[in-house]
Amino acid sequence: MTKRFLTEHNVNFVEHNIDEQPEYIDGLKQEGFLATPVVKLGNGQTFSGFRPDVLKQLAI
Repeated sequence: MTKRFLTEHNVNFVEHNIDEQPEYIDGLKQEGFLATPVVKLGNGQTFSGFRPDVLKQLAI
C-alpha cells in the first residue's frame, strides 16, 4: 500500500526489497524494525507500516 500510494502521488522513492536484497535485513533489525515496509524520509524521520498521515505530507 505504501508503494502504491507513493507511485499514485508521483513521489520519488528508492525501493530496497528484502526478499531480493537480504543484506538490508540486519540493518533494519539493528534499528529496531521487525516489520516492513520501513520508510526513511530525507528529514531523518523513519517509520514502519502504512502511514497515510505521514505520506500525505510528501505528496504536496
